[in-house]
Amino acid sequence: MNYELLTGLVIFALVSTITPGPNTLMLMASGANFGFRRSTPHVLGVGLGFSLMVILVGVGLIQLFDAYPVSYQILKIGSVTYLLYLAHRIATASSATVSSDNSGKPLTFMEAALYQWVNPKSWTMALTAISVYSPAQSLGAIALVAAIFGAIAMPSVSLWAVLGQNLGRILGSCKRMRRFNIIMALMLVASLFPVVSPD
Repeated sequence: MNYELLTGLVIFALVSTITPGPNTLMLMASGANFGFRRSTPHVLGVGLGFSLMVILVGVGLIQLFDAYPVSYQILKIGSVTYLLYLAHRIATASSATVSSDNSGKPLTFMEAALYQWVNPKSWTMALTAISVYSPAQSLGAIALVAAIFGAIAMPSVSLWAVLGQNLGRILGSCKRMRRFNIIMALMLVASLFPVVSPD
């Protein structure tokens, strides 16, 4: 990969991972409700889960979807269903930062990693990254794309969890935190609009 292509990949990875989307919204909500430390498995699940997704898409997973077009519809229905479940989970979260019962829990590493497979933004990013920055789909180029995304995604999504943690301290009360959670859940549902709107 030449310098210009590598620079373009780094910029694309930074812009696509740091801009708002389902992952960043959920991490901000997690940081606000549970703090950064308890959200760390979620952060790691996003970064490493997406890197694995890039590798599997690069080595030919997309050909399976092309061979069975109905799989796109199944993926779309699964994505919408799971995002709605996560929005409900956020809206009804019991914040550990403002309550002493610690009853809520953030996404685990595995939940966050598996979420990448039903996240429409993750699919768009992975497909674009492979088709633009590894068109020959050599294993070395695919691994480089995945490594760069992983290295950039970790600090990018961590910022959202830290932002959420600081926001949680500002919100301070259970009532304000509940309102925040409902707003975050509604924003997550709104992120589904491009998925469910007709082409």
